[in-house]
Amino acid sequence: MRQRGAGGRLRVAGWVLVPLGLVLVLGSTGYFFARHQGVTVQGESMEPTYRQGEHLVVEHIGADEIRRGDVVLIRVSGRYKGAPVLRRVIGTGGDHVESDGERVTVNGKPVDEPYVRDEFTPRAAPYDVSVPSGRLFLLGDNRGNSNDSRFSLDEQSGSVAASGVLGRVRAGFVVPPVLLTVGGLGILLAVVGAGLGISGYASRRPLAAAPPWPAV
Repeated sequence: MRQRGAGGRLRVAGWVLVPLGLVLVLGSTGYFFARHQGVTVQGESMEPTYRQGEHLVVEHIGADEIRRGDVVLIRVSGRYKGAPVLRRVIGTGGDHVESDGERVTVNGKPVDEPYVRDEFTPRAAPYDVSVPSGRLFLLGDNRGNSNDSRFSLDEQSGSVAASGVLGRVRAGFVVPPVLLTVGGLGILLAVVGAGLGISGYASRRPLAAAPPWPAV
């Protein structure tokens, strides 16, 4: 009776731990894919930072999470044939963006841009704009070959709606530790639960009767 009672408890533990572990694994995996997507770089506008054909991970963010310097995946209504593009955020709503054709300043402060491809880059036309609220001023890192905000200055100072941002590139991306922890815990619980369940069912088998002693 004690053996059967112990086996029952093991089976119950298995029934609890296995589903719980699977929920944790599937939940962490689902959350990751809901918050991230993979993209392949098309074109040369973001060289040398990101080259054509390179695979990137993009994190989905809200418009209020966008910061200057972010490289975002954005869909702009009426531009780029409706396809999403990668561009760098230079100015956000309320910023004053100015350039003499070479150096860019934001709110009167020069922007340090070590990522810009400058070899053989022709001098661009100067501009002086204020970014409307809720919008972004975007440039490509390859300034000599990038269709960006500089070429639409007559449309709200070249800015685009921040609501069109699909996500932000995660440079040097690694899976967030909390997701690894939750997923690993889920796998552990599922394995332990399966082991307990198997042990519980094994304990239900009746013990084999001992063979009779031979007559002497």
